[in-house]
Amino acid sequence: MKTFDPHGNPVSELAWVADGSLERASVRLPDGSWLSIEPRATTAAPWGLSDRVWRAVQFPESRGWSGEPLTIFEALDWTRIDRIPPLAEPGRLPPGGGTAVLNLIAELAREQGATRLAYRGPYPTEQLFLALLESFRYEPEHASDPLTAFMAGDLAWAPAPHERLFGADGLFVQRRGRVEKVVFGGAAYYRPDWQSVTRHAPRRVRDVPEGDLRHVLQPVAADGASRPIAPEIRAGVAAAVAAGSAAPLASVIEDVARAVALEWGAVARDLVVIEPDRIRVSERFRRALTEALTAARERGPRATLALAAIVELGVLLGDEFRSRAQARLAALPPEAQAAALDPRGTPPPTDGRHARAIADAIEALLRDVGA
Repeated sequence: MKTFDPHGNPVSELAWVADGSLERASVRLPDGSWLSIEPRATTAAPWGLSDRVWRAVQFPESRGWSGEPLTIFEALDWTRIDRIPPLAEPGRLPPGGGTAVLNLIAELAREQGATRLAYRGPYPTEQLFLALLESFRYEPEHASDPLTAFMAGDLAWAPAPHERLFGADGLFVQRRGRVEKVVFGGAAYYRPDWQSVTRHAPRRVRDVPEGDLRHVLQPVAADGASRPIAPEIRAGVAAAVAAGSAAPLASVIEDVARAVALEWGAVARDLVVIEPDRIRVSERFRRALTEALTAARERGPRATLALAAIVELGVLLGDEFRSRAQARLAALPPEAQAAALDPRGTPPPTDGRHARAIADAIEALLRDVGA
């Protein structure tokens, strides 16, 4: 069974055997590559019977398994989906891979009449929570702190799959009553609002009548020397991200931030360029802050502007820091992961450490721009 988007582009293919069980499922990713699911592929730890995820650059035409085996997840009965399975190595999936598989699960579960699915796996991370929001709706809908409830195992998930569209020139659009996510040129743009959750995404989706590609801004050269951002500013940005993230991630976020060199420099048509050991923030960001601080005459307004800049840098870098922190936790043994991710065992810091780090960052940023 093949599915296509309204433009006739392939989106997924499912192959079923005579007894009704799933033989293979393949889903297309935003970059045009494919993930395939091999049901009942192994009985390896940690779950016993497990399904395997493969990746191929092109649609897998052969009956065998080709491409690169990535990871496994707890085996599902694909004819009667009754839960959201845990995945062994989330960090091995390419961008958009987890969302594509979860959306397939949501589509089939809804077709089968499932109204509520639970996740009972060992990795209830913030990254998984955000991915689930793209294909499910959490219940109870009015949970006061949905992320904490998810990490404590107190949420159920109602299947609400999105429509996937592949446009010209590599454009990818997710639509669910409205355009919710756009991927183009390797960059993902998100709606800020997902049920009651506000996603602090630096690249935003805004309402347009249709989800088709209208115009592409041509890339421009980004030349110029780079220079380091003060360690105090980096620490303050990390503290702002940690303070707004799930408590179990806070200290790990600060650790991964210390391992990254932060710098000002030229960036083409964006505000940040992220590399494994270096993150460059656009000099345009610093220049705009300098102009705003110059216009502000008093110490109080300048400090307020610097605080807003620290918070905005936290929004720009937050997803990356959280992703790296979650990957570090995922590399721990299962017992250590369970202990680290237990929200009841990781109370938020009460010693004012984050506040002091942010205050020091404000002073360092004012010195950096000469205010």
